[in-house]
Amino acid sequence: MILSAKNISKSYKNGNKVLTILKNINFHVNQGDLISITGPSGCGKSTLLNLLGTLDKPDTGELIIDDKNILNLSDNQLSLLRAKNIGFVFQFHHLLPEFTILENLIIPQRLIGISEQNSRMNAINLLNKVNLLKRKNHKPNLISGGERQRVAVIRSLINKPKIILADEPTGNLDKKNTESLISMIKILAFEFNQAFVIATHNEEVSKICKKHYTIEGTKIIKLGN
Repeated sequence: MILSAKNISKSYKNGNKVLTILKNINFHVNQGDLISITGPSGCGKSTLLNLLGTLDKPDTGELIIDDKNILNLSDNQLSLLRAKNIGFVFQFHHLLPEFTILENLIIPQRLIGISEQNSRMNAINLLNKVNLLKRKNHKPNLISGGERQRVAVIRSLINKPKIILADEPTGNLDKKNTESLISMIKILAFEFNQAFVIATHNEEVSKICKKHYTIEGTKIIKLGN
């Protein structure tokens, strides 16, 4: 088990009212898990991913990552744990526009102390694996939307995290680019035995996953076995 959420809840204040988004959520991720989370817009999928990714903290409960309860960590310790253990993919690629594709893949590695030479080699190997090496010296605005999102996925893998959290990764893609991204995720998940948790509305994305959950009300419900 690489992540364990135990009875986590999250509420937000709206004026004098308290809006409960998630309540007593129990959720676990093992190495190699490919998990989909579905549910209507506004149900709490993104909130859950933010909590699992330590971008936000639960009001109550425990979140264990790398055998550490994140609620007991300082901000610096939490940032380091996040950088080493969690990769993120969002609906928008969030590549740095002033840097080349290669540089966008080198920067996250340098932040955790990987040498310039090794960072470059790792980036080139991954770009080659997904047939994007020819784009390494392009800036993000000079490649297609589908290619940018594929780069975003391999950027999430670049530090060899234990888990990748993807929030509507195909939300801005057409059918062809969606199919290409789904195929790439399947290949990478298998080759790296990589755990993915994917919040999605897309049935085709859900189909590649082995475990399925949905959020109803403030609860998460496992679908199937």
